[in-house]
Amino acid sequence: MNIRLFTIPNMLTLGNLIAGALAIIFTLRYHAYETAFWLIIVAAVFDFFDGFVARLLKQQSPLGVQLDSLADDVTFGLAPAVVMFDLYGSTTSLYGLNAEVMHYVGYVTLLIAAFSVLRLAKFNIDDSQTTEFCGLPTPANALMLLSLAMLCQSGELVIYQEQIAIIAVASSLLLISPIRMFALKFKGFGFKENRLRYLFLLLSVAIIICVPTYSVLLIIVLYIVVSTLRWLFARETVTQK
Repeated sequence: MNIRLFTIPNMLTLGNLIAGALAIIFTLRYHAYETAFWLIIVAAVFDFFDGFVARLLKQQSPLGVQLDSLADDVTFGLAPAVVMFDLYGSTTSLYGLNAEVMHYVGYVTLLIAAFSVLRLAKFNIDDSQTTEFCGLPTPANALMLLSLAMLCQSGELVIYQEQIAIIAVASSLLLISPIRMFALKFKGFGFKENRLRYLFLLLSVAIIICVPTYSVLLIIVLYIVVSTLRWLFARETVTQK
């Protein structure tokens, strides 16, 4: 079997991986959450273009699929887990609980990495996720958590260890949840078939204009809420039929 390792799409995927690894290094060595956040943004750009370029150059391959998932787990799974663990270590207990006990509770943040692996593996074998997602996509989860950490470090938000642990568990469960989340993929530009996407984009622009500091966090929370309501409404409609 002739396997081409160094294609342009694969190089872009490796760029994604390196950006994610750098985010982890900057977090552990410098506690630089803002730098880590922008590195994840860069990684997300690489992640978008590797598939796009692979289709454009007709260089899709089973190797590229596997490489993409491995890179994504480092960038969008391990990196946010490390950031949340580091943030946890820099905060205190809301209720003044024993510091040694709370230290061990902090390892619950590693669920983010573990459940990201499950999310990515499920995505690779689930043919129903071509037009929408089942569970929260790992890039959205990573950006949400890094945005939260950045806001906490800058003093825009105050957070405690118990809250970080709850957020880590909740975001991990969202990754593997059965909630169908809409994708921002336009097959056409008609309003009727894209009204939810257009509405979401309009609200996102409003958030960016009104509260730019919190915009990334709020937009992803909005995405989760809208997707959940849409999924619940769809289930209710099917049940009534």
